[in-house]
Amino acid sequence: MITVRVPATTANLGPGFDCFGLALGVYATLSFEERSEGFVFEGVDERYCNEDNLAIRAYYAALEAMKLPRCGLYLKIDSDVPVSRGMGSSSSLIIGGLMAANAAHGNALSHETILSLATKIEGHPDNVAPALYGGLTVSLMEEGQVISIPCSISDTVKVCLLVPDFELSTAKARSVLPSEVPHKDAVYNVSHAAVLLRALETGNMPAISLALRDKLHQPYRFSLIDEAEALKTAAFENGAAAFAISGAGPTLLCLHDKADFAARMEEAVKACTHHWRVLSPEIDTGGACVQ
Repeated sequence: MITVRVPATTANLGPGFDCFGLALGVYATLSFEERSEGFVFEGVDERYCNEDNLAIRAYYAALEAMKLPRCGLYLKIDSDVPVSRGMGSSSSLIIGGLMAANAAHGNALSHETILSLATKIEGHPDNVAPALYGGLTVSLMEEGQVISIPCSISDTVKVCLLVPDFELSTAKARSVLPSEVPHKDAVYNVSHAAVLLRALETGNMPAISLALRDKLHQPYRFSLIDEAEALKTAAFENGAAAFAISGAGPTLLCLHDKADFAARMEEAVKACTHHWRVLSPEIDTGGACVQ
């Protein structure tokens, strides 16, 4: 049996739409065992107990890349990564499946190949890159090739996540985005993304506060997240340096450098109608690993 642990991720980080991603110390653990035929699932929602499960699809994609035939599979999932919340749950399954198949057959695939396969399944590299490599990553796609670069982030930058009791599908979150944006909005995002990387590296909280803003996706998505505006106000009142949607949402991301920020937000979310969990994960630096 092959067991893989994969970190959750928060993608976009404001202006880094579809290219910035950060691995978090919240994990999904996936165990696979090849069988002669059929599927056996454990710890998997009944909706996903079939070959369309992303972990199964990813495992098969790796087998195909290694020119190996498909097989039956046993899959057990033990995950703390919430589904459809903007914390990379799909990426954890994809990376887990690819890594497991690769480990089961002699690690014939490089990490670069795994990233390419994962991006083909996911559609963009922002979540799968940090899930694979850990830390802060910036990725681009050029003529079908995926390039991901690790970036530094200061130890003074702390992450706080506000996770609601409702889901938001990536498809729905993408459906509200315009097909075209004004030139000035594109320039706005390029400049903010460039400054954000340096600000995260140096821990410059005032610069992070400004640079985490964007005009490509968040203005269109905030209305899909009930109570987001109230929580944004509460976050800044309690010392957040910056506030953004985590991935496609509905989880909300706060960056700060305050020792008591999470405790303050625990109190703030009590006034909300929905139940919001307050998480303060460390930044994962190791990425996915076979255990």
